[in-house]
Amino acid sequence: MAWTRLCQSARAALGTTNSCSSLGLPRFYSKPATYFVKVGIPEFLGGIGGGAETHIAKIETEIGDLHKLLVLRTLRLKKLGIPCKHRKLILKYGQKYRLGLWRPRVDAIKT
Repeated sequence: MAWTRLCQSARAALGTTNSCSSLGLPRFYSKPATYFVKVGIPEFLGGIGGGAETHIAKIETEIGDLHKLLVLRTLRLKKLGIPCKHRKLILKYGQKYRLGLWRPRVDAIKT
């Protein structure tokens, strides 16, 4: 409360608008994250990390398409021999990807 009054009185004395530069505060800008334009199964599993990228070849041969992977159930992943930890990661990030809350980043894949 006291801080806002101090800022308001300083602005009134200086006759400036509400800006960070007028208060002498630095502005921090970060480099925007780069995302894949076209996401396939290797980019998706590599972006998840946590060891899920070890199953890229198996999932590509059995499922073949990212859309099919996104609607896949846990029992089918279990039948493919994918461990529980990796199944949970795939299903969790698949749901986030469908809702538009997460996308794999370009720098996330380490070759």
